[in-house]
Amino acid sequence: MITKKFISVLVIMLVGSGFLFAQDYKYIGAAKCKMCHNKPNKGEQFNKWSKLKHANAMKSLVSQKAIDYAKANGIADASKEAKCLKCHSTASTVPAKLNAGIKPTEGVSCESCHGPGSAYKAVSVMKNQKLAIQKGLIVPDEALCKKCHNDENPFFQGFDYAAALKTIAHPDPTLQ
Repeated sequence: MITKKFISVLVIMLVGSGFLFAQDYKYIGAAKCKMCHNKPNKGEQFNKWSKLKHANAMKSLVSQKAIDYAKANGIADASKEAKCLKCHSTASTVPAKLNAGIKPTEGVSCESCHGPGSAYKAVSVMKNQKLAIQKGLIVPDEALCKKCHNDENPFFQGFDYAAALKTIAHPDPTLQ
């Protein structure tokens, strides 16, 4: 006969083991992603990203337009303002304990869109998208993009997801 006490202990053990084995995925930084995602036969995703606005998002916070906006709105330095950094720097939103290599200068890095890469970075995992997703890979969608591309941005001029997707496309030809 199973007692309530036995069931309670079993539930506590099962729930507790989930906490013991839970993993906080760490952000590894674009330099680690570059190791595999910059080869010509794989699509040179890193090179494509590094030439786009996402990679250079921090630079926009020190533009004259940003300086003027900041001054007019009581912001001392847009490049240090949390409201700005949340969308211009992946690293700025990452808790220190989860930062394993991401740098603020990366701007909107790979892991802003694809999630922290520590557990899915291995080639053996990346070859299996289902496994990679289980290990933290995010397949970005319109809702993810709209977390930043929205009217909270003082320079927002609308967002066309389909057009934006074409602009940032960086497919892996080996997966086509």
